[in-house]
Amino acid sequence: MITEQNEKARKQIEFVCTDDLVPQDHLLRIIDKAIDWSFIYDLVRD
Repeated sequence: MITEQNEKARKQIEFVCTDDLVPQDHLLRIIDKAIDWSFIYDLVRD
């Protein structure tokens, strides 16, 4: 049986920014800064 407190906790929403979860020195951040990804827009244009 779900208690009232557990029910309230289950219904709560937490907003998380994914940028805050990934360290600034993560390999993918370094790659993202080093490469100009703008060419992809031309490749995937309709």
